[in-house]
Amino acid sequence: MKLLYRHIERIITQLAQQYPVITITGPRQSGKTTLVQKLFPDKEYFNLENPDIREFARSDPRQFLKGKDNGVILDEIQRVPELLSYLQEIVDSQQTAGRYVLTGSNQFSLLSNITQSLAGRTVLLKLLPFSLLELKGQRDSFQADDWMYYGFYPGVYKENREPSIAYRSYYETYLERDVRQLINIKDIAPFQRFVRLCAGRIGQVFNASHLANETGVSVPTITSWVSILQASYAVMLLQPYYENINKRLVKTPKLYFYDVGLAAYLLGIENQEQLSRDPLRGALFENMVVMELVKMRYNQAKDHHLYFYRDSHQNEVDIVHKRAHRFVTFEVKSAQTFHSDFLKGLKYFSNLFPERVERGFVVYDGHVEQRIQEFEVVNFRRAGEMMQGDG
Repeated sequence: MKLLYRHIERIITQLAQQYPVITITGPRQSGKTTLVQKLFPDKEYFNLENPDIREFARSDPRQFLKGKDNGVILDEIQRVPELLSYLQEIVDSQQTAGRYVLTGSNQFSLLSNITQSLAGRTVLLKLLPFSLLELKGQRDSFQADDWMYYGFYPGVYKENREPSIAYRSYYETYLERDVRQLINIKDIAPFQRFVRLCAGRIGQVFNASHLANETGVSVPTITSWVSILQASYAVMLLQPYYENINKRLVKTPKLYFYDVGLAAYLLGIENQEQLSRDPLRGALFENMVVMELVKMRYNQAKDHHLYFYRDSHQNEVDIVHKRAHRFVTFEVKSAQTFHSDFLKGLKYFSNLFPERVERGFVVYDGHVEQRIQEFEVVNFRRAGEMMQGDG
């Protein structure tokens, strides 16, 4: 498989001419190392996961950074956060754009250290696994079930790996290791049960109490664990949209996985046929579309500004993209045939905010794309295009 163009490349190249430090975060194995080595081939590369390099950087940081006038790539910088203070000193004395490129896969610890040491000196970007647009032309025979089963991690495609085996390895090698690094957990079994329960709740409102009861741990423990999954880029909590907090609206976030292939593995799905019959197929499809929109925003170096809407009367819109004072809305359906009922939530929200909804989309698994009233019906492969070049 040839080296694919990542849509975030253009903005990274631009920002490297404006900021002395470029920081790229994202899940492990999402392609950060490949990307930065491609974009900055003249910079010396150091992987701080390597124990020898890590020890050198920790024991003598000044010597480690000395003489690197062309700049340097520091991979997994969260492993040696004390380096950031020394980078600050160098950057303040020598303002050279694009000199340092940092990557990291634990967003909480990384961001807290960067905001202390490199505030105003670095730009923060997020690289998620491949998007459907980035993979366009790679697997032309793939249907929706194939995409959901294979997920979007580059290694699955580059090495042509069997997805269920690849995601099992990913989970055991990276996620569980991150857990042990972040918290002192003696019995991993309840956490493993918790993660699989989360996979069974994709697209549902996150309820810590229910998960605590089913897992046999306390609510604060569940809250801590979901924070760890967020920090490791395993799950994302999509916040509800509301303007008046006194209205009877759902105010609890919905849970999604950053990669639908990992979620399918955690559900015990081992092939596309199983996925096609799984009762959670619709939730997995919705997860895939939500993340496609998130990726498109992140690849433009923007916050995603995505929400969902639901009130106490079960009026709901799957995705609300807030653009300043205006909205773009999305209803996601895994069906291949359009039904007029798909427009119900979109119409309700448009009537609620008649002057503020710019566009509304139904994203589905069908191939007939059409305009119905003021709404557009599009195939899921093109969902990301609806976010290209927006404000």
